[in-house]
Amino acid sequence: MKFIFPQNYNFNNKIFGLIDYSTAIINIVWYVFVFCLCNLFLQNLNVKIFVFIILCMPLLLFSIIGFNHENILYVFTYLLKYIQRPKIYLYEKESNYNE
Repeated sequence: MKFIFPQNYNFNNKIFGLIDYSTAIINIVWYVFVFCLCNLFLQNLNVKIFVFIILCMPLLLFSIIGFNHENILYVFTYLLKYIQRPKIYLYEKESNYNE
């Protein structure tokens, strides 16, 4: 059985069909960083688990659900570019009617 993909079809390899590889690497780096900080500063196991889940769950959800299935690395770069140079465009609509 042969499958024909159009030339403009964007085929991305994903882990389990959910997360891009670059997003998974960013997630793992963040999880390791949070895990090390939790082990370094916190003593109680329940607090460690709670802090780890609170800091890691939003990134995981954004990675899976995403912003219109956009790679999270691109979303971070867009946010950083906007923070560096915020531009607000205000246009006044000109009407052709004389009132």
